Amino acid sequence: MDGRDHFDVVVVGGGPAGATAAAELAARGRSVLLLDRAGRIKPCGGAIPPRLVRDYAIPEAIICARINCARIVAPSAKHVDMHIDGGYVAMVDREVFDEFLRERAAERGAVRRTGRFLRISRDAGGLATVHFRSGTEAAGTLIDDSVTARMVIGADGANSMVARQEIAGGDRMRCVFAYHEIVRAPEGSDEVFDPRRCDVHYDGRYSPDFYSWVFPHGKTASIGTGTLHKGFGLRESVAAFRRKTGLDGLETIRREGAPIPLKPLKRWDNGRDVIVTGDAAGVVAPASGEGIYYAMASASRVAEAVEEALATGRTKALSMARSRFMKAHGRVFMILGIMQWFWYRNDRLRERFVSICADKDVQRLTWQSYMHKELVRQSPVAHVRIFFKDLGHLLGLART
Repeated sequence: MDGRDHFDVVVVGGGPAGATAAAELAARGRSVLLLDRAGRIKPCGGAIPPRLVRDYAIPEAIICARINCARIVAPSAKHVDMHIDGGYVAMVDREVFDEFLRERAAERGAVRRTGRFLRISRDAGGLATVHFRSGTEAAGTLIDDSVTARMVIGADGANSMVARQEIAGGDRMRCVFAYHEIVRAPEGSDEVFDPRRCDVHYDGRYSPDFYSWVFPHGKTASIGTGTLHKGFGLRESVAAFRRKTGLDGLETIRREGAPIPLKPLKRWDNGRDVIVTGDAAGVVAPASGEGIYYAMASASRVAEAVEEALATGRTKALSMARSRFMKAHGRVFMILGIMQWFWYRNDRLRERFVSICADKDVQRLTWQSYMHKELVRQSPVAHVRIFFKDLGHLLGLART
């Protein structure tokens, strides 16, 4: 050893995935460094299901709104209100939520450092050194630093430098480009804005292949859109979308944009000492763009695999994280991917998709699957009905 700080695990990235992995490994008694960039807030609608609230003990104070309805809006402006019976969608502000998770990791024993990951090198014995840069360029305090680690977890987002450098296929992530504006929420509720309703607009004028949204966050709201098309003007689209929805006069607090992956990487680890999780592993649900729950669920599987590899010395254990995650959620990702590929292609199909959302069986099964994060198999008759209704829409036989 050459005097550098040494850790069992270095976690690069302090979002929900990185903070969760750091907290769980620190709770197991591992020495953990949580390395996170300063001032990073991801553009995100901030929706989390009751299962996440329960599984990860999210306190009530962190939840800034509880949603009981989703309004699905077609290109024609026809809309369907999908009410949640016996449940809710919790909304969080990522600035507050992520910091809460990082602080919880620190309370469990993880060491927090602010810095930007640069690269990983290895000595003659194979021990990894994580190189990073701390300080701020404006203040002239940039310092190149490094620590050694037995394992490294990359949780540094869709443009993960860890994945690009260490994981096969990590440099070929396919992403939706998302942009949103956090605004001061209107007081009260009306047809335009309801603090207990999420609005999802399927309209090619504002997103040619995804959707636009208005998500309440208590005193604020997120208004945004996303697309796979790199040349599409996201800022211009959101400005037009705000005018269309009558929300253009609201005070804008901040603007954020980032890529969001919509397909899990085929491999999460390098077979020896590096594994990725969250957006860096591509675990954002297609069609919905939901990522917080899947980021934290993947991080739990990664923490289990890293602990097993550290305890046994068998680095093959790292590959179990992806297989366990995909066994639990792979079918949902496949179904949502097919749904996005078909229904989001043009406004004619989007119009029919919104019509499907009016079906009560579709609504009930959708909300049950969302809240509990597993495909619902309790009602085979309802599934059969939905199949034939979908077939009617596919063949153009159903009314819109």
